[in-house]
Order: sequence, then structure tokens, then C-alpha cells
Amino acid sequence: MITKCSRTQKLDFLRDRQKKQVNIMQLNPLTIKKIKRFKSIKRGYYSFILFTVMIVLSFFAELLVNNRALMVHYQGVYYFPTYGAIIPGSTFGLDYEYETEYRILAGLFQNQGEGNWLLMPPVPYNAYENDLKEDDYPPFKPSLKERHYLGTDSIGRDIAARLIYGFRIAVFFSIALLFLTYIIGISIGCAMGYFGGMFDLFFQRIIEIWSNVPLLYVIIIIASIMVPNIMILLLIMSFFGWTSITWIMRTVTYKEKAREYVIAARSIGATDFHIIFKHIIPNTVAIIITYAPFSISGGIVLLTSLDYLGFGLPPPTPSWGELLEQGWANMSAWWISSSVITAMTVTLVLVTFIGEAIREAFDPKMHTVYE
Repeated sequence: MITKCSRTQKLDFLRDRQKKQVNIMQLNPLTIKKIKRFKSIKRGYYSFILFTVMIVLSFFAELLVNNRALMVHYQGVYYFPTYGAIIPGSTFGLDYEYETEYRILAGLFQNQGEGNWLLMPPVPYNAYENDLKEDDYPPFKPSLKERHYLGTDSIGRDIAARLIYGFRIAVFFSIALLFLTYIIGISIGCAMGYFGGMFDLFFQRIIEIWSNVPLLYVIIIIASIMVPNIMILLLIMSFFGWTSITWIMRTVTYKEKAREYVIAARSIGATDFHIIFKHIIPNTVAIIITYAPFSISGGIVLLTSLDYLGFGLPPPTPSWGELLEQGWANMSAWWISSSVITAMTVTLVLVTFIGEAIREAFDPKMHTVYE
């Protein structure tokens, strides 16, 4: 009888555990309502889809923009050079050992007519390659024949390739910067609002000092000492960029810590760390999400500005700011400046529409427990 009872209890325990796991996987009804509200804002919702597609495509940019072939069929054997090792020209019957020049190889296969073929990306150039001509000087105008759809820059590099790879760098830089600044700012801001007193006053003075430090001068000084790479820029910008979200989280935490759920958590012996990170921060996630798109757009503009001034990523890294600088220096090459300005405008407008839609969808006045 004891054995049967214990088995029944174990089964009941497992059922309860499974139910809890299912409930954890299910979204809160209020969260579902906010997501539906976001989908109803068509401008922001479609902007989110388009921006997500752009990010995914940039992540696999080598399949769209590359001077390596996607697939080579040679003497019955298939090769996939895009994400593989360097394939020397001798592999395909050429008289050199360095990496195969696939655009030239495509013409040879076509002239030989032996059944060999290869498939090139839509833009058969990488972001660092110079495509020069004997009787002309770059920058070259857009050309469908030569597959320079947006032309080349002042040293013969393809503009479309530089734009796409520059977009990938700018977006992932902005996301990484957002992640670092949010970790620092949210943690310190919640601690300031929760503990108050001397702790709050101390960090207020720190933030006031940090806010008055000229970030551009700091980067100029560091750039004069060493060549800044993407990690150095991330560390510098996150070191000085966490203050804006800190003030917001401090104010919100002051309001949240006086609510009943915080008092109840204290009464059952919950630690301050548990209350801040398990109760207060999850209840302020709407504010955190609302500011995220605008922080991403700010990161893109900041990196582009630094690259334009020559204090950003080192050359020849693909950069929108570097293209802007070239467009300013070569006003007659209208395709340089027009391409990067169009790309920046589309990207920032999409991010702004997403931010506005999120702000409206997660507005607490739109979703209350009394509705």
C-alpha cells in the first residue's frame, strides 16, 4: 500500500511539473495582447519583417556578394568554394597555384565547351577587391554589363559589396553596443533606484562626470596612439554610453520598489539581488524594449560618423562613413554618395518605424489589468 501511494505521488508530482513547464512556455496573456497590438501597426510590423530579412541576408552576404563561386562543376566533380578553403587555380587546369580567379574561369569554361560550369553570386566582387581598367581611372559608373550595379569607389571597389558588408558591420556593432550598455546601465540604474541613499548620490556624481566627458576627443586621443579596431570602439563607447538608460531605469525602479509585489517578496525573505533581477527588471521590460530600436539607430549613426571623420574602423574595413567621405571628396561620382545616403535613410527609417510601433504596442496606458 505504501508503494502504491508513493508511485501515485510521484506520478502526480511529474504531472504537476509538466504543467508548470507548459505554463512557462506559454506567453502571458498581456504579452500576447501587446504582440497583437504590434502586428496591428502595419508600418512598424512590416518594417520589422523587412529589417529582419536584411539582417539575415547580410549574415549570409557571402552567398550574394563574393568573388568566389558558389558552385563549380569541373570534370564531374562539384566544388563549393564560398565557405571552404582556398582552391588553387591548378585544381581547374590553370597554370598558377594561388586562389582561382573565378570570373576568368567562368569565361574559360564557356569558351572550352567541355561541360564544365560554375555559378557566381549576383554581385561577383568582394568588398576589398579592386577592379581596375587599363584605359580609365576609377571611380567607375554603374554598369550592368560588368555587374557593378552601383558603380565603384575611388579605388575601384564595388559599391554594392561595400554597402552590404558595411551594413552587416554597422548593425552587429550597434547590437553588441546595445547589449553592453544595457547590461551596465540597467544593473547600475536598478541598483540606484532600489538602494537609494549614498549609493544613489555617489553614482549620480559619477554619471554627471561621465556625461561631460567628450567622447569624440577620447576616441581621437586613442586613435593617435593606436589603430582602433571594432573591439576597442565597442569598449570605449559602452564605457561612456551606459548613462542614458541608467537614468531611465533609476526612475522606474524608484516607482516599482514601492509596489506590493516587492513588499511581498521582502516579507518572505527574498534577497535584494533576487528582487531586482527576478521581479523589478522583468516588470520594466516594456521600457527596455521600447528604447532598444532607437539605441540601435543611434549606434549606426555614431559608427558612421566616426568612420566619416576617420576615427572609426581602420581601412580597408567596409564602412558607410568611409563611403560618405569618398562621396564628399568625389562630388562628380554621384553614385557613391547617393547609394550610401539611400541605404542609411532606408535603414534608419525602418528602425524608427519599428521603435514607434514597439513604443505604442507596449504603452502601459494601452494595457492595464483593469481592462
